[in-house]
Amino acid sequence: MNAHDPEFAGADLAKLHYGDGDFAVLKPGRYVLCAVTGVKIPLEALRYWSAARQEAYASAVEASQRFQETGSV
Repeated sequence: MNAHDPEFAGADLAKLHYGDGDFAVLKPGRYVLCAVTGVKIPLEALRYWSAARQEAYASAVEASQRFQETGSV
């Protein structure tokens, strides 16, 4: 099995705990999913998340959209 096997694709999804200024890896992986769009966000590119909602966002646009929807950070 390698990273190009369809059965292996789910193993790349990381599980994180989002803090105020950083995150902790609970389950190793290569990416997380944007809570707004569902797009894959490589961990090395992850810059936007909500510690209160424990959600990741692909960019400031999605983070702002979620803030407008919920009225909270």
